[in-house]
Amino acid sequence: MKKLEILAAGIVLFIGGTQLGIAADGKEIFESTCGACHKRGLLGSPKFGDKDKWAELAKKGKDALAESAIKGKGKMPAQPRTPEEIKAAVEYMLKAAE
Repeated sequence: MKKLEILAAGIVLFIGGTQLGIAADGKEIFESTCGACHKRGLLGSPKFGDKDKWAELAKKGKDALAESAIKGKGKMPAQPRTPEEIKAAVEYMLKAAE
């Protein structure tokens, strides 16, 4: 019985740890997917940290901004990330401009 409890606890910890590992890291996603353009403001993209521009964009809401990245908008192509990852990157960019 004790072995079964230990096994069950191990499975719970493994699954929980795996899900935490999958949780989107906004900074990592920004660096690997968004930063190439947004760090420099290339192709008309809002530059990372530009408080005025990001404050204006924040009015649209995080979901609308994420949707733009998911589907693509203007010169920005659809991004090859999950919706959760895109939302994490959007939150990271918005917080950086506060």
